[in-house]
Amino acid sequence: MLRATNIDSLSRGTFDVLVLGAGINGAVAAAALAARGAKVALIDRGDFAGFTSQESSNLAWGGIKYMESFEFPLVRKLCVSRNLLLRSYPSTVQEIRFYTAHERGFRHGLFKLFLGTWLYWIIGSFFTKIPRLLSRRTIAREEPIIDLDGCDGGFEYSDAYLVDNDARFVWGFVRSALDHGARAANYVESLGARRDGDAWLTRARDVLSGRELTIRSRVLVNACGPFVDAHNALTGQRTSHRHIFSKGIHLIVDRLTSSRRVLTFFADDGRLFFVIPMGSRTCIGTTDTRVERPHTEVTAEDRRFVLSNINKRLRLPRPLTEADIIAERCGVRPLAVQEGGGAADWLQLSRKHVLEVDREPCHVSVFGGKLTDCINVGDEICAAVQELGVALPRPARRWYGEPDEQARRAFLDKARSLELDALTPPRSSEPLSARLWRRYGAEALELLEAIQRDPRMADALIEGVDDLRCEVAHAARREMIAKLEDFLRRRTKISLLVRREELARSPGLREACRILFGDEAELRLEEYFQERGARPPAEDKALIAAQPAQPAQPVT
Repeated sequence: MLRATNIDSLSRGTFDVLVLGAGINGAVAAAALAARGAKVALIDRGDFAGFTSQESSNLAWGGIKYMESFEFPLVRKLCVSRNLLLRSYPSTVQEIRFYTAHERGFRHGLFKLFLGTWLYWIIGSFFTKIPRLLSRRTIAREEPIIDLDGCDGGFEYSDAYLVDNDARFVWGFVRSALDHGARAANYVESLGARRDGDAWLTRARDVLSGRELTIRSRVLVNACGPFVDAHNALTGQRTSHRHIFSKGIHLIVDRLTSSRRVLTFFADDGRLFFVIPMGSRTCIGTTDTRVERPHTEVTAEDRRFVLSNINKRLRLPRPLTEADIIAERCGVRPLAVQEGGGAADWLQLSRKHVLEVDREPCHVSVFGGKLTDCINVGDEICAAVQELGVALPRPARRWYGEPDEQARRAFLDKARSLELDALTPPRSSEPLSARLWRRYGAEALELLEAIQRDPRMADALIEGVDDLRCEVAHAARREMIAKLEDFLRRRTKISLLVRREELARSPGLREACRILFGDEAELRLEEYFQERGARPPAEDKALIAAQPAQPAQPVT
């Protein structure tokens, strides 16, 4: 209902700004502009964060790798951005230690790299914990899983990571934009745009229904990520930058170590390689492969590369094989290069972003970028839009960050009165109240009220994950779930934690479908598994019909 209402409003009146693409760049653009008083529309031909922004390493790091290419101004900028995220999102973006084993004969000596971590710490304004030099004995005691054959020691330094997942972080900015009056809709694609007098006319299509509409805006912001160049071709925009693409993959396996650290190695080809904690799972990768197109997939060679590197560097009870892979992540990094250059040394290219502003037609193109730098992107787009003549009534308003301390205290007081943390699942080391606050902020009070009305709303629905019945109901009302994948992969990370075969057998998934889609539950379930080359067992599908219908909820 919320999505349908927003689509209806897209063709009414003239927006100050239409943002195309709802990855991290488009989401922060919409959030910043809407909070500062602009009339904003946001569309994406897929789901919010449905492409590159759902395939990151979940790290918000200051770019230590760019020190090797002496890009110290960029490292400084990214460190400042990382520090701002840590201050602004203390529940969501948290400091984490990177624990690095150093192999003898590597192109840089151990002590040189350790000095580099100190320089990195200084560039980052001493914001994180102090780096630490590690002896072989220390590593063997603290991380016995690391194979020390060929290693002469290591070092430890700090950066940051997302406690939940990247797509959920992006959704938070979309939700903020909606709360400030923006009109946003997923699965609405731009078919092209033209300038007509003092406005852009963008022809759009609802991907799910086929309905076409025209969106009128004074300024057009192309934040389509890897598809920026393709959309600029549709609108006739000529730019001095373009994208080249690097494919990165991650494999999700059962948890390899109980420590809350990122284990860092240098892969066989010399690039950084991570073992990243993900709750009850571990995320390992990544690759860095030049590709020509945005659409990619995990290949057998990719899997062999990741598994080979991890098996060489960890002491495991047995080598990991493809049978141990629970889920896979695969995406492209859009790297901004000057037209006519950049291809020869693409491995050294940074993820810096570039805004190109075409003043006469009032058009902005956003190239490159990374999650760490997202707040800068939002602020810079606001400045660009102002230069193009759009007044922002609240130009200095802070548009990012978690709710204030008063809201948090109100939530925690309510949670204590309900003895909510006593309901924390035994497999979780985090209190339930902390998780709900991190994911929903001030909206978490609505979930507590639902639990107070009906204690069953505090039940976990799907085996192996902690998501509650009230969270599913909240997603159905407030989070524009159009397909089952939107919920399983982006509003939550269930499909990264639970094998597809287990999901297909889960009665809880059937109930979740009923809550999310009502009478269309069976259709959406069938659609999800068919797209992945599988089908839920017929006897399990019947469970959907057995679930009681959910009462209608008001849409806000």
